[in-house]
Amino acid sequence: MTEATVPGTETSKTPARTMHPLLKFVLEMGPLVIFFIANGRGGIYVATGAFMVATFAALALMWIIARKIAVMPLISAAVVLVFGTLTIVLQDDHFIKLKPTLVNALFGIALLGGMALNKPLLPYVLGDVFHIDAEGWRKLTIRWGIFFIVMAVLNEIVWRSVSTDTWVAFKTFGYLPLTFVFALLQAPLLTKHAVETETDEVAKAPAE
Repeated sequence: MTEATVPGTETSKTPARTMHPLLKFVLEMGPLVIFFIANGRGGIYVATGAFMVATFAALALMWIIARKIAVMPLISAAVVLVFGTLTIVLQDDHFIKLKPTLVNALFGIALLGGMALNKPLLPYVLGDVFHIDAEGWRKLTIRWGIFFIVMAVLNEIVWRSVSTDTWVAFKTFGYLPLTFVFALLQAPLLTKHAVETETDEVAKAPAE
């Protein structure tokens, strides 16, 4: 019987098409910036419509460039479609404000629930980006699970405590930067638990 492997720890002979991190950041930040600008000029309902269009435009560009779309942006876009439509049709901005809460809570529960069932889900999402051992995936999954839950709670506190314009500013200039900083703070863990892939070994091999 062959030993089971965790995605991200096995070697791959077919390199996947990748997207430059800076471009990925721009595509993720773009819809939020459009949301912020549109809110200032036309209000929350115009901003919601613009955000929906920009989100799906960003997904299309991701597909064109990398020929794949990550699970998290795809789920987030689906929630944007549903809650954005409800916001516009019912003229109730509570729906778009609840969207970050729902998405973050969903991700957090899925990651922590998977760990509780001894089925870590993060390797299936980031296995082609990071190559770390099983213990590294366990720690990283727990950290991201807790982070998503905290962000869900934070969104609830913010939108219920401040004006719509202030919440939009937080969503645009607070959420993604906080996520980016948190991701950077995981660098020591990724380095400590890194495993070499076949590509790394070839790169280190002396030239003949």
